[in-house]
Amino acid sequence: MNIEDTKKVLDTAESKMEKAIEHLVNELRVIRAGRANPAMLSGIMVDYYGTMTPLNQVASIGSPDARTIVVQPWEKKMIDPIEKAIMAANLGFNPQNNGESVRIMVPPLTEERRKELIKQVKHEGENAKVSIRNSRRDAIEEIKKMQKDGLPEDAAKDAEAKVQKITDNHNKKVDEILQKKEQEILTV
Repeated sequence: MNIEDTKKVLDTAESKMEKAIEHLVNELRVIRAGRANPAMLSGIMVDYYGTMTPLNQVASIGSPDARTIVVQPWEKKMIDPIEKAIMAANLGFNPQNNGESVRIMVPPLTEERRKELIKQVKHEGENAKVSIRNSRRDAIEEIKKMQKDGLPEDAAKDAEAKVQKITDNHNKKVDEILQKKEQEILTV
């Protein structure tokens, strides 16, 4: 066992922690903060001639202003299925079609809804932290195994300290991301 092996363990742990943060950012992008954002409709599947297809593959989605999302289908026949899919997604939107496109007016958030969204944001943040802690645990277990297989004790202690430092940095990033999103939700 040598230092190269501990570096691999550290890199793997850091990579897993980065993925947890990327996942958190993607999850938070879908949570609306009062402003119209095309990402709010990501994950909506539309019945496209019998095949469930992501909305962004059958229409262009744009946001001309802070309160409106416009879905412009590439085929006029798709307006009704798109409208139904948005209603079925239960996002609290009431889509309206004008025969050409589907417009969604994003209502301002109520105080109660803001509190629910903040709870949801904190839940996502906790999931990310759990994932980061799991990566830390896995890395430390791997280092302990390596120590049993002949890695010097001081090298193992150094590696464990580095894992903890990486973990602390990633937890700090999660906290910063959460604080920014909460601020975004609370801004009227």
